[in-house]
Amino acid sequence: MAQLLQGDRIGRLGRLSPGCSALVFDPSRGRVLLTRRADNGRWCLPGGALEAGESAAEGCERELWEETGLRGRVTRLIGIYTSPHWSVVRTDGSRIQPVSCSFEVAVTGGELGLSDETTAFGWFTPDEIAGMDVMEHHRERIVDAFAAREAAFVK
Repeated sequence: MAQLLQGDRIGRLGRLSPGCSALVFDPSRGRVLLTRRADNGRWCLPGGALEAGESAAEGCERELWEETGLRGRVTRLIGIYTSPHWSVVRTDGSRIQPVSCSFEVAVTGGELGLSDETTAFGWFTPDEIAGMDVMEHHRERIVDAFAAREAAFVK
């Protein structure tokens, strides 16, 4: 099960790992799509590690498709997120310090469904999310997405 560890410069115990997360809003822009992870049962944004040979936007669109069945197009960068004080321990025991690009994504097709990485999905408001078991490092990205700031956050 993937687990987030926090501590003073704990990121140095792993390797840097570029990734992405997709923020997909409902038509009212009042709710965002979250998925429940199969490995730890926690809620998160669709996303994951980038693969060699793809851009950050392509990786985000691929991860959205793999995890939700939705096709999408990246429309804007919400922010870039990393911290030397975070380390994610993956299911295989490896450790990473994530460097994640969070993008707003417009749905262009597909059908929302589950994958081998997800056990549930749903559309949630910020108030609903506040009471949910959401991956800690995704909470900030969600708050920033709802801020609708024109310039990207760099954290």
